[in-house]
Order: sequence, then C-alpha cells, then structure tokens
Amino acid sequence: MLRELNHVIDYIEDHLTDDLSPGLVAEYAGVPDYYLGRIFFFLSGMTLSEYIKNRRLSEASKDLLAGERVTDIAFKYGYQSMDGFTRAFKKWSGFLPSDVNKKGINKSFPKFSFIITVKGGNTMEFRIENKPAFNFAGVSKRVPMQFEGVNNEILELAKSITDDQKEEMHALQNTEPYEIVNVSYDADADFLKEEGDLTHLIGVLTTEKQVSERLTKVPVEACSWAVFPNEGPFPSTLQTTMAKIYSEWLPSSDYEVINALTFSFTKMDQQKTGYAYSEVWIPVRMK
Repeated sequence: MLRELNHVIDYIEDHLTDDLSPGLVAEYAGVPDYYLGRIFFFLSGMTLSEYIKNRRLSEASKDLLAGERVTDIAFKYGYQSMDGFTRAFKKWSGFLPSDVNKKGINKSFPKFSFIITVKGGNTMEFRIENKPAFNFAGVSKRVPMQFEGVNNEILELAKSITDDQKEEMHALQNTEPYEIVNVSYDADADFLKEEGDLTHLIGVLTTEKQVSERLTKVPVEACSWAVFPNEGPFPSTLQTTMAKIYSEWLPSSDYEVINALTFSFTKMDQQKTGYAYSEVWIPVRMK
C-alpha cells in the first residue's frame, strides 16, 4: 500500500499541469476513488484534492519567483482566469502573486512521501462477518459533520424517537447485531472534511421489506464486514478506532473497503460514567 501511494504521488507530480482530478488519480491507481480518498485522508490529514491544489500552487510560486508571467502560470496550472488564480494563491500563501517577484517572498508545499513508522506494536482485534442483504430501519436526520466529540444534533435525534417508532424498530429487528445502530451516509464532503452535513440514522437491522412511514428504510446488499470491537471512554475510543482502521489496519491488511454503509453500535457501561463498549462494522472484500 505504501509503495502504491508513493506511485500515486509520483503520478500527481508528473501531471500537475494536466487536467488532473482525484477520480483520474484513483483510476491510475486501479482502486475506487472513495477508497483512495479515505486512505489518503487518514494517512495525510488532508484530502487528495487539497494535496493536488497545494502542490500546484507551490510549483506556481516557484515559477513566479523565476519571473514567469502571472497569466501564463494561471493557465498552466488549470485556472480559467488570472483573477481566479490570484484569489486562490492569496488564500493559500497570504500574499499576492505579484509580491513573489517584486519582494522576493515565497511559500512552498513539498511533495509527500509515505514511509512506515513503527509505533509500539499495538494490535487491533477484528473479525469478518458475512451477511446476506438486509435493511436499516430507523429514524434519520441531516446533522453537521463532526469528527471529534459528542455530536449534539445526534443526541437530539435520539431524544426525538417516539414510543411508536421504538416499538416498530423492536418488532423489525431480526438479524445480527441485535443492537440499536448508528449509520451515517450522504455526507456533503464524502466524510473527508469536517464541514457540511450528513444523514444520520439511528435504527436496527432487519430483513423485513415492509417498513411504515414512521421510519426510514435503507437497503444494504449482501457483503462481508470487518468488525472492530473497542472499549473505553466514549466517544473518543470509537472515533480513534475508526481513524486507525483506515490509517493502520487497511493499508496492512488483505482487505479493501467497498462502497457500502459503515455502521456502529455502542453500549454504555452502567458502572463507569462515560465508558462504553462499541463495535464498528466496515464493509470490505479481499484484495
């Protein structure tokens, strides 16, 4: 995986002045764009689009320092107008393109290189579950994207569930895990940025096809799931587990994530305040 990521970085470097997009980069890598995007984000802390933009503007800054015309540089790196390039460059660097040559100031963003870092041999417990097709059935709402901490909008969604909705969900629940699950999907930023909204569903797994209008039904095709149990302070332990799945486990495993819904459930410990057992279910297939 690390070797492939470095090949991706080299490909980007060779095509900075071309019509380059994350989709084209993923096509070159031979993996789905959502998979490459998530791996790249969790390993680097930025999206693939942001990386490409930063590298282009860094190279543009070098060209400006060498005395090339702003207009030529703008079109060279894919901007449709000099004004568009000037705004982007000012936002990225804090100064105008004209200042680079006049004042000799410059900003750079070096090329990435992915390396292996050993961090103490922490293990991640997981199991593989094969499940036939099923539906999520529950109550859903658009909520703000939030990577860390308690999402108060999700708490409000949980409080809004009526007795009738609870009763129907209980009646529908007929497949593992027999728990109230949380599912997030349709994110504005495809889960790669902490911005915009996503749809969050609190509900159950069911093989029943008939669901009343009180609940939202989301179909899921048959697939395999990598299941990661975790226990500790909530929600930090759950969120850390999710990050490690993409940044540590997936790059070194024989599996790759597929374009299906990830879900989790949490059982709060009645004896320890703020402590919980959770499971994260990630849809996967063998590489």
